[in-house]
Amino acid sequence: MAVKDAVDAVDEELLTIGSFAARSRLSAKALRLYDRLGLLAPAYVDGTTGYRYYRAGQVERARLVALLRQLDMPLARIAEVIEAADGGAAAGLLAAYWADVERRIAGQRTLAAYLRGRLSGRSSEMYETFAVETVEVPAQVVITETRHTLADELPAWIPASLGRLEAAARACGGVAGAPFVVYYAEVSMESDGPAEACVPVADEAAARAWAERHGRAGETKVRVEPARTLAYTRISKAQVAHPQIGAAFEAVERWVARQGGPDGAREGALEYDGPCREVYFADWDAAGPEDPVCDVAFPVR
Repeated sequence: MAVKDAVDAVDEELLTIGSFAARSRLSAKALRLYDRLGLLAPAYVDGTTGYRYYRAGQVERARLVALLRQLDMPLARIAEVIEAADGGAAAGLLAAYWADVERRIAGQRTLAAYLRGRLSGRSSEMYETFAVETVEVPAQVVITETRHTLADELPAWIPASLGRLEAAARACGGVAGAPFVVYYAEVSMESDGPAEACVPVADEAAARAWAERHGRAGETKVRVEPARTLAYTRISKAQVAHPQIGAAFEAVERWVARQGGPDGAREGALEYDGPCREVYFADWDAAGPEDPVCDVAFPVR
């Protein structure tokens, strides 16, 4: 079909990619990319020359894509917004994205403030806000899920995993203690652990049978967590985020180091006795930002 026939068929002006790029304030390169991603397909492509043509009516959609990109919105999220069934749904998707951005920026702002204090030698002021104590924890049978995960995946994985394990524990005699997460190696944006979500369970035999029948292959296990002495500090729901939770871990480490004296050789000095962990003892959904919900802990002896 010739360009003129295409114009007649839709009774609307068709623009070359160059003209459309100028009108929509998008580059031709961006238009080709958005076409490949299904965000903004041309109205007509000449089968002989391969030239792309756009309807004038597509300008508004193109400008919307350009504006959303100015918010650094990923292309996949843009596709969800512009394909929403109505304006209210699209606005809701945008609001949800921007709430995520503001949470990330708030976390980065806090991290920047913490790093300024650390670089200037004032980080000890933050550590002093965390009171460290020890507690004896008896041996427990736990049902667990282990996963390699990066730091930005933890806020979704921890509640999902603990939720699955708590449901399993209730089917196996009940939850017998506070759920906790063990970190066997560093979890950051560059290091993926692994981490182990653990829920104490009342009936070991029932838990092992449940894990064999229903557990996630290679992830779900039942084991005995030995009795331990934990050095811990208690933090609020608002502090279960970086960098506050990182500072809490460091505060416990500094406390343990001080028990050994300047050279770490004082009689009765504490030693680490296992990987660090987070113990979640409160109802997360019911807790407010300042309510205590978690113990950041290191096993010691």
